[in-house]
This record gives sequence, C-alpha cells and structure tokens, in this order.
Amino acid sequence: MTNDQVPLSRLDRRRFLGLAGAATFSVAFSGPFSVGRARAARPLGGYPFTLGVASGDPRPRAVVLWTRLAPDPLNGGGMPEEPIPVRWLVARNERLTRVVRRGVALARPESAHSVHVDVHGLAPGHDYFYAFEVAGERSAVARTRTAPARSSVEELRFAFASCQNYTAGLYPAYANLAREDLDLVVHLGDYIYEGAGSATDFRQNALHQEVMTLEEYRNRHAQYKTDPDLQAAHAAFPWILSWDDHEVENNYADEISEPPTDPEAFLLRRAAAYQAYWEHLPLRRFSRPVGPDLRLYRRLSFGELVEFNVLDTRQYRSDQPGRCAESEKLPSGYCPRAVDPAQMMLGGEQKDWLFEGLDGSPALWNVLAQQVRFAQADGDPDPARRDFGGGDNWNGYVAERQEILDFIGERRPANPVVLTGDIHTNWVYDLNADFDDASSETLATEFIGTAISSGGDPASRTVRIGGTPDNPHERFFNNNKGYVRCTVDQERWQTDFRVVPTVRDREAVAETLATFVVEEGRAGAELA
Repeated sequence: MTNDQVPLSRLDRRRFLGLAGAATFSVAFSGPFSVGRARAARPLGGYPFTLGVASGDPRPRAVVLWTRLAPDPLNGGGMPEEPIPVRWLVARNERLTRVVRRGVALARPESAHSVHVDVHGLAPGHDYFYAFEVAGERSAVARTRTAPARSSVEELRFAFASCQNYTAGLYPAYANLAREDLDLVVHLGDYIYEGAGSATDFRQNALHQEVMTLEEYRNRHAQYKTDPDLQAAHAAFPWILSWDDHEVENNYADEISEPPTDPEAFLLRRAAAYQAYWEHLPLRRFSRPVGPDLRLYRRLSFGELVEFNVLDTRQYRSDQPGRCAESEKLPSGYCPRAVDPAQMMLGGEQKDWLFEGLDGSPALWNVLAQQVRFAQADGDPDPARRDFGGGDNWNGYVAERQEILDFIGERRPANPVVLTGDIHTNWVYDLNADFDDASSETLATEFIGTAISSGGDPASRTVRIGGTPDNPHERFFNNNKGYVRCTVDQERWQTDFRVVPTVRDREAVAETLATFVVEEGRAGAELA
C-alpha cells in the first residue's frame, strides 16, 4: 500500500481531500520530532490507521483528537509491545499548509496504542483539519470544529444517533449523516453490541461469541470501526458520546449483571469493557477509566445558545424493578418497586450535579442527552390495563423522574429538551408535570431517535402522528432506521427525523419523514 492510499475512507463525500499529496504532507509534518524517531520510522507491518480518526468533546479553544494504531485490527491490533510516537497536526485548511498546532503523542500498548490528544489554543467557533503520521504512513485528513465562545451564537446544527448493531445491517444512515452540514454529532449509546450474533445475521461478528475479556472488547470495537461510513461520520464532525448497556452487557445496572452472575467477575468484565470504550473513542483524560469506574457525565456549552448535560443512566442506577403480577400492581398501574424512592437512575452525585448545572445555566436551550425513554409510556392498548414494562427505562424509576420534572417546574431552567436513544424507533413526547393528567403543564420535550441499524429493517413502515388514549402526551412514532437532525436558534428548536428505506444498501438515501418544532419559551413539540 502506498502512502497516499487510505483504506475504508470515504471522506470525499464531504469535500475532504482524504490524504493530501505526499509533498504537502511531508511539509506539514516536518519539524521537531525528537522522541523515538528511529523507532517510529520502523515499518509497523501494515497500514496503521485502519480504524480511521475522530475528534470529540469540542470546547471553545480545545478539542480531542483520536486514532488507534492497528495494522491487524481484528486480532489485537498487530502492534509491538512498546510505545510508538505518533505525530499529529491541526491546520486551518484541508491541505494542512496553514498549521496552527502540531506535536507528538505516545501510543502506548497498555491503551491498545490509542492516541487521545487534547489540543488547546484554538480559536472558538472555527473549522479545523487534522491528521496523524507514524512510520511513514499518514492518516486521512479529517475535519473538526471548536465550540463557539460564550457570546451570542446565532445557530447550532447537530445530529444525534444511537444503536448501531454491526450484525443487523449496514450504516447508510451514517453515509447520509456524513454529508450533512453540522457542527457536531451526539451519540447516545450502544456503540457496539457485546452479543455473539447468529448465522442468520446480515453481517457476521468476527468473534462468534459474547465478548467478555479486554482483548475481545477491543476486537469488537475495532470491527465496528472498520466500517467506512462510521469512519466518514467521525471524520466529518466532532462527536459527543455517552453509553448505554451493550457497550458492556445487555440491561446491566451498575454492578449487577443481567442475569446476575458473580459480582467480582462482573466488575472485571465491566473494567475490560470500560477500558476498551475509552481506547476507541475521542474522550478526554477526564474520562479515562480507573478499574471498573469511568466518569462519563459532563457538560458542554455552545455559547449561551445550547448547553448539553451528558448523562450516564447505566453506571449508577439501581437494579431494574422487573415486572410484577397484575394483582400486585398499584392503582397507577406501576409495580410497587418502580415507585420506590430508593430506585435511582442517576445516583445522588450525578443528580445533584445535574440540578446544579440546570439551576445555574445561562443557556437558552438546556439539553439532557441521555439513553433511555424518559416519558411515561403505557404499552398495553387495553384502556382497562396498564403495562409499564420491566423498568429498563425511566418507567422503573418513577420517583426520581418526578423529582426531575418537579425541579424543572419549580426552578424553570430555560427550554429543557431531552434527547434519547435505546429503543430503535422514533418518538416525540411532551413531558408533563403529571403524566396522568393530560391537562397538566408541559414542562419539556423529549425527542427519541431511532437506531442506526439495530433491529434491521421493519416489515413495513409505521407512522403515527398524535397521541393515543393511553399516552396522550405522545406526539409521534415511526419505526424506520436513521438519525435525527436538529437546528437550534434564538427562536425555535427544529427536529428533523431522517430515515433510510433500508439498512441493507450502503447507498440508500435518507429522507426527512417528519419535522417537529419547539418554540422558545413554550414547551411542547408541534408538527411543522
């Protein structure tokens, strides 16, 4: 492979140059390189940037750049057991001739030879282009963008996505997303799936068993990262990420596995999964795991227009309450344990952090970016019966959900919006002060985005506008796959549900199926 070839790259979709000419790169990467020059120049046994590049957590003057050296990505990476110096640079133009920052980072074996560069000293609200070089091989050129300064911001455009089961289909949603004109992408969990898969899957896992060890989680992440459309979406925009359950194990809750297993063994598994998650995503050192713990909840501001409260609804939660017999249900339809005040989704420290942030936020729009459905949802169409499920969403944590709604009603943070993934379908909900009183005040709006691929194609498209007798606060439902695009300004929040006709065709074209608008100062979504 020559130096100007990048496998799995489709950056031309967003006017990127991909790899610049060899001469341009030679100039761009020239300069001081004193750390391990001879070692870095030694061939690594194959093209090292098979997993692409990415950026994340943009701030006004800083952004994280990421890559991982992996010439043999599905078999542990194929790197020597020693630190490898990697050169990086950031420029104001795609040809990398207007370099503003450059340096050397060590890709260490204990971090799977991943690189996390927290680049500071950038200008707020600007596009930048970046690339890496090691052992004479160069990565693709990718774009990132810093957050704007705290002064007035006219508009923010972003998309949010979740649930990208590799075996369920291709990623045409990401192919379309990479062509959008966006400031950032928010990913709300299920970046990988830990399961074994089956022989009938559309795509096959390289390892046909449930992943358990650090090496297995690394290989599973690497397989996902080899997808060209996922790489293109990472290379086009900075990402803000949180996780749900499949990054570790389906439906786990804090230190409790599902079904329950030996607690010590599960914590070892969780530590391996958290380590691999960190190694494969553009996260700051703030989020580097310590054993089975990783601090992921954080706050990112985009001027005084939008503030994202990125929540972790998996690591600190009480165990799901589960279902109960019909005879045991309360008059509300909930099982007793679901309404127990001891049931916590966020944990005390994260909840206090959230309330403090909402109470002091100067932002016009305040976002809770989280994983599982927040709105009350009765799944039984019989008006005489109610079914709130087994509690793997906020229906299992009723008291804490109401505490959040009461806080919003009392303290009045400006324009709260909840963004959610998890359930592989599109929904819109008004979040009422009392879900059992349709006339109660609407305090916030929830937009739930469908899966990138998980669940595969629906048997037929379903679109429902408006509520149901059991869920009058519901505004929209659809079962296609895709992503959600949001445009936010001083006057309104616009949400476009972008869906693809199939996940079995990489070239499938997305369409906007429905658009909902929230007017500034008036909670609740209206069909545009």
